[in-house]
Amino acid sequence: MTQRADRVVAVLAYEGMSAFETGIVTEVFGLPRPELRVPWYELTICAEHPGSVRVLGGASLHTPHGLDVLAAAGTVIVPGVPDVTTEAGPEVVAALRQAYGRGSRIVSICSGAFALAAAGLLDGMRVTTHWRYADLLRRRYPGVEVDPGVLYVDHGRILTSAGSAAGIDLCLHLVRQDHGAAIANAVARRLVAAPHREGGQAQFIENPVPAAGDDRIAQSMTWALANLGRPLTIGLLAQRAHMSPRTYLRHFARCSGTSPFRWLVEQRVRASLTLLETTDTPIEAIAAGVGFDTATTYRHHFGRVMRTSPSAYRRAFRSCSDDRTPATRKID
Repeated sequence: MTQRADRVVAVLAYEGMSAFETGIVTEVFGLPRPELRVPWYELTICAEHPGSVRVLGGASLHTPHGLDVLAAAGTVIVPGVPDVTTEAGPEVVAALRQAYGRGSRIVSICSGAFALAAAGLLDGMRVTTHWRYADLLRRRYPGVEVDPGVLYVDHGRILTSAGSAAGIDLCLHLVRQDHGAAIANAVARRLVAAPHREGGQAQFIENPVPAAGDDRIAQSMTWALANLGRPLTIGLLAQRAHMSPRTYLRHFARCSGTSPFRWLVEQRVRASLTLLETTDTPIEAIAAGVGFDTATTYRHHFGRVMRTSPSAYRRAFRSCSDDRTPATRKID
């Protein structure tokens, strides 16, 4: 990143938006950082209509910059839209297409992916957004492959991130691309943030027992959750539901949208999370306690479900109340 135009980062301000995601962009790209001794970014906040923009909480921000400035920036960032049920305005769509057409890097944070999708920039791509909006994005734009389990996806000039805090991960990723790991790590230290988080937003998704729609299936699932540590077979679950195994498989798939095996694996992984967060129990003992035959099998399925390893999860989520874990860390 050497040319001045490439250093310009423009973030779109919406009526009714949360200031948090704009604050992330401002913190990473807007603060001058002469101590890093590299050409830093020039941040511009733009709006569809220059002037006053109302944000959540009754406050307003004022910007003289409109969509023409946004379209001319080297990097365009669209934070979470205030209403995912409405389409981005035609002028915003046109500005995003113009920016992409002239070679800009286009970035979304959280539900900002809906604006990029409306502009046709995500067609045929694997992208992400907040896990709560993944199904809606997939339904509205069937040509887009939505992955709700990651923190961000980089397609070169199109980058999308998950929920709001994942915007920090993606912004640091951009700095890493432009200036290298050492500079990105320095910025992360100043933010008191991890330079690179392991795993994805699957770690944060609420996962209640599905509303089965069939009391027999629901009862078998409830029983299974109370007995995860014991061997559980299709035959045993079917017996609890007073069905034949074949009938049980069919009804389970209809009620839950998945297979009993896949569901059990995910429930066992999730049952292990509290043990990883709050105890020193060895991985092998945790694996056995939640019903996995071996620690190797547990690690394999944990990685598939959580997009990280049990050890990495334990490091990230370890309870601060554990007396054996230091409560503070030195901040450079």
